[in-house]
Amino acid sequence: MFANVLIVCHANVCRSPAAEMLFKTRQPAASRPSSAPIAFHSAGLRAANGHGMDPVMRRLLDEQGVASGIHYSRRLDRQLVRAADLVLVSERAQVSAVEALDPASRGKVYPLGKWEHDSDVADPHGGKEADYRESLVLIEHLVMGWLKKIC
Repeated sequence: MFANVLIVCHANVCRSPAAEMLFKTRQPAASRPSSAPIAFHSAGLRAANGHGMDPVMRRLLDEQGVASGIHYSRRLDRQLVRAADLVLVSERAQVSAVEALDPASRGKVYPLGKWEHDSDVADPHGGKEADYRESLVLIEHLVMGWLKKIC
């Protein structure tokens, strides 16, 4: 059973916080009646600590009824990886980057798109709104797939 899930992307301002908010919002309330709900967190491989969430992604989440709350980016470190039971990355190449940071993490780091042919989630940050919408649709689909597996 997973108690602590970490979602990772590049800067922790767009994809990983969107996935974090979706996991928190879409997690079935009664999935773990005898224990606490799964804790979902996010971080970025190259994040600068303290940046807010991308405003376009925040607005699109709000349109979906997903409360984005307060988010401040944070850089991934070994302590965060070790504290997580499961680490989900936005792109396949990020698996090896996380494992290089903490070699003990092998076996608990997977692409968010693992159940969809290891699909990568393209980074829409700074792009067109259509790119954000496409990424958000994919992220939600992938989150729902993971929730079926871990809840």
